[in-house]
Amino acid sequence: MTVVMEKPGNPGQTQQAEPPPPVAPVRRITRSMVVAAILVVWLVLFAVLRGKQTLSLAAADLTDLHRWLNDVNDSIGANRNSNPLFLYGFNEIRLVIDNLVTFVQDLISQPSGDRPLPQIGWLGVVGLAGYVSWAVANWRVALLAVAGFTFLGLQGLWQESMDTLALTLSAVLVALLFALPLGVWAGLSPRANRIVTPFLDFMQTMPTFVYLAPLTLFFLIGGASATIATVIYAAPPAIRITAHAIRSVPATTVEAAASMGATRRQSLLKVLLPMSKRTVVMGINQTIMAALAMVTIAALIDAPGLGKTVVQALQSLDVGTAFNAGLAIVVMAIVLDRVTTAASGRAEAARRSGSPLLKWRRHLLAAGGVVAAVLVYLSHTYVWAAEFPGDGSTGSNIAKAADDVTTWAQDNLSGLTNGFRDAITNGLLNPFQTLLTDSPWWLVGAALIGIAVVLGGWRAGITTAVCVGLLVATGVWSDGMTTLASTVVATVLVMLLGVVFGVWMGRSALVDRMVRPTLDAAQVMPPFVYLVPFLALFGATRFTAIVAAIVYAAPVAIKIIADGVRTVPATTVEAATSTGCNTWQIITKVQLPMARSALTLATNQGLIYVLSMVVVGGLVGAGALGYDVVAGFSQGQLYGKGLAAGLAIVLLGVMFDRITQAAARRTSN
Repeated sequence: MTVVMEKPGNPGQTQQAEPPPPVAPVRRITRSMVVAAILVVWLVLFAVLRGKQTLSLAAADLTDLHRWLNDVNDSIGANRNSNPLFLYGFNEIRLVIDNLVTFVQDLISQPSGDRPLPQIGWLGVVGLAGYVSWAVANWRVALLAVAGFTFLGLQGLWQESMDTLALTLSAVLVALLFALPLGVWAGLSPRANRIVTPFLDFMQTMPTFVYLAPLTLFFLIGGASATIATVIYAAPPAIRITAHAIRSVPATTVEAAASMGATRRQSLLKVLLPMSKRTVVMGINQTIMAALAMVTIAALIDAPGLGKTVVQALQSLDVGTAFNAGLAIVVMAIVLDRVTTAASGRAEAARRSGSPLLKWRRHLLAAGGVVAAVLVYLSHTYVWAAEFPGDGSTGSNIAKAADDVTTWAQDNLSGLTNGFRDAITNGLLNPFQTLLTDSPWWLVGAALIGIAVVLGGWRAGITTAVCVGLLVATGVWSDGMTTLASTVVATVLVMLLGVVFGVWMGRSALVDRMVRPTLDAAQVMPPFVYLVPFLALFGATRFTAIVAAIVYAAPVAIKIIADGVRTVPATTVEAATSTGCNTWQIITKVQLPMARSALTLATNQGLIYVLSMVVVGGLVGAGALGYDVVAGFSQGQLYGKGLAAGLAIVLLGVMFDRITQAAARRTSN
């Protein structure tokens, strides 16, 4: 509407009123701007207060807390056989687990009684592995199992491999005994699920290293402590996936069963469990994979098997031996993974194949059982069938080839690898580590709390404040900040890889089909295995641990981001294309912003994976908290400091997890 006015002094003449001046838009303060302001203030105060109140502690120095923990350890050791809590509690648990592990070892790996060899020799184990794989999966997987187990013997690592298998099977058996019932309970009862979930979150947040130190306090070192630690680490996947499987059964199906008069027990046994069997088997698969990974790491507390071979080789920088043993772990992981994965879909795959042998399956299985029994008898009776033949020359050749490749790489690629290492170390890691370790502890704590509040809200801020206070109390603040620097740098690089490959996979079904199998295979391998090739390339440095952590954590981040990009509606992408957006604009302005919750989740998982791997890198020169934990296992006077370092790792993991999860929830709202 136009407003007209008469000109003063000129009746009848009008003029148009001038429009009001435009109002400048108010710029909204975003979370990114607040975080940037916090970092700027931190840098300014760092320049003024550098080197003050850093809480640094030399490697051999101990705090009062560390000495008190040493005294507690000594006191427990002195009263282990007189304190009722140990006599009728921990000692009994240890005895039961120890007997189980010893029983399985006597069967397949260690001399049994007066026998110089186990009850079932190599031929019987290979026969049983093939038969069980055929029975629960298919003949192709059975051939893979037979070939894989035979290869373990050819490597000269038969007994070590069977020790690892014995510990893994023992831990999985104990874990499933309570994990499956708990999972069913959590699936049936929302209240039970709310009770169980925080404990599962905490158990899965803690890096694998952390379980070991406190368990040795109560159960001593050895197979029993390794098995108990493995049970704690491996049980959560089975509980979570079983509960999810039960909840995923359609409610209409359950209601139909109830309307026909089925009791709750009948509904569970006849409806819920059969319909969720495939998903439950996948949970068992994840438990087995987690158990194998933990059993190898448990070599740090004197658990027998392939892990001990890898640890000893890493500590002596023997790349060839470490590679041979690491390859054996990978082979065992692939066999166990393929068997359980194929088992989850065996019946459906068999129906699709339409093989005429299906109607003869029971008869063929019975015949195969007879053959397996004969092989077990032969391996129990005859030395040639009990002791793996050969001198392990295949393993020696593999180790020699790995050493030759290492020597060649160090002679010909050192300029490239050292340049890459120095660029990342000097350009990114050292400055950030200096900022964390040379800033006053209270300044770092205030910055972390501020960032937590901005990204995750007040609850995340309170959790971070508690974690910072407890980190100070552990007496390993400086080492904690060194580990924090390595973890953050590795996570940033993981997310760069995750975004690049995740977007590529999310936008192309062909690329996804090509890359995803490699990512799945990478997630099967235990953490120790990743250290070996990078030890050959970069030597025993903290950068080796960082690169290994990146490769270990990248697959999970890539898959999460790829799935997030794929869920962006195609209509939205088409609308952006129709308006003239190019590929770069679609990715940066549409797909990544709409997949923000997936990016946050990927950051959460990447942080947790990286933290666990950076600590394992203490074996190859990563130092900081990883070194403190390893030193605590090997040097009695540093046990208390190692225990405090383990607690510090837990606090870092909890802090990372709470901040990123809270940020993910705020992003999705």
